[in-house]
Amino acid sequence: MKQEKQKNAGRYHSLNDYFKWLLLGVITLTVTVSIYPSLIVKQHAYLLGDVVDADVKAPKDFLFEEKAATESHVQTAVEAVRTVYDHDTTLAEELTRKIKDAFEIMQETIQEGMSTAPDVIDPEALPGPSEPQTEADRLRVKTERAEQVKKALWDKKPEFEKKLGITLNNGAFSILEKEGFSNDIAQYITKILSEILDNGVVANKEIFLREPDKGITLRQIDEKNETIVTNLRQFYGLDQSMVMVRVIGQPLLKDLNYNLRNLIVDVVQNLIHPNITLNKSETEDRKKQAASEIKPIFYKIKAGEMLLREGERVTELQLLKLKALESQFKDDGIYAKSLGAAMVIISLFIVMHLLYLSHLKRLPGSYNRNLLCITCIFIFFVGIAKVAAIFSESLAMGAALSINETTLFYGIPIGAGAMTICLFFGMEIAIPFAVLMAICTAVVYHIRFEILIYLLLNGTMAAYWIQNCRERKVFIKAGLKLGLLNILLVVAAEIYSGNLSGMRLVWGTVFAFTGGVGIGIVTSGLSPLIELAFGYTTDITLLELANLDRPILKRLMIEVPGTYHHSMVVGTMVEAAASEIGANPLLAKVCGYYHDIGKIKKPLYFVENQEDGINRHDKLATSMSSLILIAHVKDGMEMARENKLGQAIIDTIEQHHGTSLIQYFYDKAKKQKGEHNVKIEDFRYPGPRPQTREAGLVMLADALEAASRTLENPTASRIQRLVQELINKIFSDGQLDNCELTLKDLHNIARSFKKILTGIHHHRIEYPETALLTGGNGKNGSTDRKQAGQIQNSAKTTEKKSAGHLRRLGQS
Repeated sequence: MKQEKQKNAGRYHSLNDYFKWLLLGVITLTVTVSIYPSLIVKQHAYLLGDVVDADVKAPKDFLFEEKAATESHVQTAVEAVRTVYDHDTTLAEELTRKIKDAFEIMQETIQEGMSTAPDVIDPEALPGPSEPQTEADRLRVKTERAEQVKKALWDKKPEFEKKLGITLNNGAFSILEKEGFSNDIAQYITKILSEILDNGVVANKEIFLREPDKGITLRQIDEKNETIVTNLRQFYGLDQSMVMVRVIGQPLLKDLNYNLRNLIVDVVQNLIHPNITLNKSETEDRKKQAASEIKPIFYKIKAGEMLLREGERVTELQLLKLKALESQFKDDGIYAKSLGAAMVIISLFIVMHLLYLSHLKRLPGSYNRNLLCITCIFIFFVGIAKVAAIFSESLAMGAALSINETTLFYGIPIGAGAMTICLFFGMEIAIPFAVLMAICTAVVYHIRFEILIYLLLNGTMAAYWIQNCRERKVFIKAGLKLGLLNILLVVAAEIYSGNLSGMRLVWGTVFAFTGGVGIGIVTSGLSPLIELAFGYTTDITLLELANLDRPILKRLMIEVPGTYHHSMVVGTMVEAAASEIGANPLLAKVCGYYHDIGKIKKPLYFVENQEDGINRHDKLATSMSSLILIAHVKDGMEMARENKLGQAIIDTIEQHHGTSLIQYFYDKAKKQKGEHNVKIEDFRYPGPRPQTREAGLVMLADALEAASRTLENPTASRIQRLVQELINKIFSDGQLDNCELTLKDLHNIARSFKKILTGIHHHRIEYPETALLTGGNGKNGSTDRKQAGQIQNSAKTTEKKSAGHLRRLGQS
């Protein structure tokens, strides 16, 4: 269930490219309404069923459209329009003409063949002396003439089929040939076909019969005549017309032989086409025409007519009248001003987005999620500014002391917006946000130039003093600094404006200092909510997670000490490497600490946790061993969610093996079952591949730390060779394609890893008692990294490879 929620959240944050334009529209609307609240705030904000506070009368005559009645009339008019069908009455005549022309062609061919062939043999053509022609000679002549005619007919077959519009098989054509393409056959075909088409044929009678009881409009295409037809069952469906061919043809063809009857029926059935078709465009045009002819229904409201009466409950009709009144007598000038303000705001945000917010694409996480978070923070603080403006205006009017609206404004923590943005997105995004926030707040307050500068400097310095925040007390320190800065800015602003009143200046500095401290307090309270809502993880949270007294890390230390030690080393390695390449060292270290917490559920299936020397995998099938190893990723993600470690750590746990191959068990399976009986996909982690540089570092460090345990006599050169070979292998496998690690980064990572691993495995002086206690060198490695042994065995051959091999990483 949790995974499904995570997937749904991912889909929500992975909107298309138009998402930013939607957010721009929301921001524009919010700021515009804040400037001109009368766009949405009505004088009489009543809802259906509310009790009216005071009488409301119409100030002037106006027309009130009852839209419900108008829409009802339009709907009735549209429903009254009948569906239009076109009736092609010329189809029967056209098919009759084709049939006649086709048969005439064949009859002319027969006549030409009969007329050109000689009835007798020329005596001169006979060999030998002339003799009287016998009956056999005449029969032979007649046979030759028949063969010539037959050949001519078969040569005309394609032309006959093209003219007729259908294709005949050889058997059917032979029957027509024997009958001499008789006019009687053509007449039978024409008569049956005409009778069916004259009745009318539709393509799909089932859909046709769904038309309402009001009937249809049947329009003849050639004559443009229209008739209303209510009896729709009189027309034939296409399947029904095929049956009717035999029914109609039975009395006409009863005297013909069986083959000829079937031939005529088949020809007619192939020639039938629907001649009643739906004219959808004409139907829609008539419906639109009918709807456009309906005039709006207006009621005239007289001046002084009571619209709402005090003490009554508001009805739906009264609400419609009230809205009509407010829409007709609204000040039109406000719309022009609002449009101009919206255009200015849109232009401002587009320019800022093009200049600065493109940095969001380089930040971890979804671009649209980051943009949505910034938008929510912006709208939240614009709302605070507007509410505070209304509140301060009311409070200033009733204040007995020398406090005005501007003085109260100094105490509003608007700068908390820029401070919050810096906390999650850095200074590159916080500075333009502070500029936009200052401009929009100044417009909402309709305040002066010096106050705009106050807002701009306040937000900018709030962001500056909170950067690299790793402790909660930094919020308070930044707030105190801002309070002192605000005092200086307020004094400068009051001197600039010429207001040197003592009490006003005193109250201004008091509110300004309070506002500065309030910025730190508001930010410290708001940041955990944003972390929870958007799945972010700040450095403060990471420092809390890095505490080794966390319950999950204590479980790791007690229940799976081998994995705990491995995780601590990985955390140290990735922290050092992250500092070398400009990644987040703290995030990388914490991810290294937690990347293998899933092994807590089945600790004894991992070599580093096996104390008795018994390998549980020896009694398992290779496929089961592979599933157990793969499961520790899923188990780790579930435990991370249960312990609320944050989305960044969950993603790293999911990605730290990428789609890499469990080489040891894959090779073992091939030996047991044969290479062709093993699917490599069954021995790969499900992924995805690392998406961030920190996740990529954890993948590399995890593999290297486990592989380094298998080295015998781990000298510096052997460690260096292992580092470069394993990084090259992971790089060549494509596991680092999505985490933006460059070749330069890989070089620095390899150098950092080599340094740390060399320090871990450095040689010590072997005291006599040490050899007795240890019994020689031991091996310790994780079962999901057994392929490291193969890497070591291939080290000798690697040294002999050509210069075209991947560069040797980690060498200065």
